[in-house]
Amino acid sequence: MRTGIADLPLHWGHAPRWLVTRMIRLAGAVVKIIVTEYGSSELIRRLADPFWFQAFGAALGFDWHSSGVTTVVTGVLRAAIDPQELGVAVCGGKGSRSTRTPREIEEVCESLSISSRKAEELKRASMLAAKVDNAALQDGFPLYHHVIVFSEDGEWAIIQQGMDVETRLARRYHWLSEGLSSFVEEPHKAIVGARARQPVLNLVARESEDARRVMVDLVGEGVVRLKRLVAEARGFIPLDDWLRTGGRSRVRRVVRYLKMPWSINWRAVERAYQLGPKRFEELLEVRGLGPSTLRGLALISALIFGAEPSWRDPVKFSFAFGGKDGVPFPVNRDAMDEAIQFLWESVRMAEMGEKDRLEALKRLSAIRGGGK
Repeated sequence: MRTGIADLPLHWGHAPRWLVTRMIRLAGAVVKIIVTEYGSSELIRRLADPFWFQAFGAALGFDWHSSGVTTVVTGVLRAAIDPQELGVAVCGGKGSRSTRTPREIEEVCESLSISSRKAEELKRASMLAAKVDNAALQDGFPLYHHVIVFSEDGEWAIIQQGMDVETRLARRYHWLSEGLSSFVEEPHKAIVGARARQPVLNLVARESEDARRVMVDLVGEGVVRLKRLVAEARGFIPLDDWLRTGGRSRVRRVVRYLKMPWSINWRAVERAYQLGPKRFEELLEVRGLGPSTLRGLALISALIFGAEPSWRDPVKFSFAFGGKDGVPFPVNRDAMDEAIQFLWESVRMAEMGEKDRLEALKRLSAIRGGGK
């Protein structure tokens, strides 16, 4: 289910150890209360909400608008959540850690006695979400961070982030298993970002349905024809240069186009041909089929067969204790420590019985402002 995208400025540096320690303790208390009161499904649902996730990071004392919110908050959750205690696990992370996600899923599922079938479903969801945001949606933010949070029941949320070094922006993508009917048609719920980009190749838009169908057909009997078309395209003036100069054309209106990549992974295309995918989801699962090859298939779909893909960028347009960079004010360590102590006390009271539990929750609901 589509739950959101957020654009964030790139910030460098590390959260200080004294803050990370408090973040882990505070996050642990918040997560424990949510799971105790509402269940693991609600925790996963909230983490898949980009606004709640951002507010959570701010409450923990991290930069309110930094790209580091994604990596630090998910890292803190990994340290704060004990799968054996809560029945919830966090797998994946930044850079090379993200590549170990499938193995981590298998290990956690084995420790929680989750069936191998559910483990395979979780691994497939993790792979497809990454493939969609990295290749099927080409918005200029290659992924470098991927995390999946899942429960014993197989419910999951995926939080991943890509980076555009030139604009110094990061974009975060949120996914939720609840209500997800397709990985390849409007899979992401609300979209949040600084600004929309044009043009953006969006193969998971509803308007791209015909393009997806033709692209699947192309890797069948159309492989030989596709190779010939690519070879014939070499040496011609790129379509974008023709439209941009104005000297060779009197076209003044905005024209949508897709520039043909010079390099296509023909081994991946031939592998797809041998596998014979029937649906676009299956095409995305083909190993080695990346952004460049998908652009090539989309070009042929649009220019030769009239199946135009979408060019629509899916992006649209509180601090509790302060932020580590002093924005909007320095972290108040005493207030943060007091809140941590209070929350864990509430957790212990909640575990004692219904009466004390209700009283603890009443006290929690009375919290106001950025101090206690």
